[in-house]
Amino acid sequence: MAKKGKVRIVTLECTEARALGQSPSRYTTRKNFQTHPERLEKKKYNPNMRKHTLHKEIK
Repeated sequence: MAKKGKVRIVTLECTEARALGQSPSRYTTRKNFQTHPERLEKKKYNPNMRKHTLHKEIK
């Protein structure tokens, strides 16, 4: 029987494009839920806006 892992795949979505009504860019990454239970925020490149923007974790 396989154990449930502490590391899960999460999706990051652009917040600036969502606020402007444009199509948001999305990235996937891995996160350890046991050590970092809060939502993840990273600056990633948005190819639609052609600049680095803040991306937040979504469900």
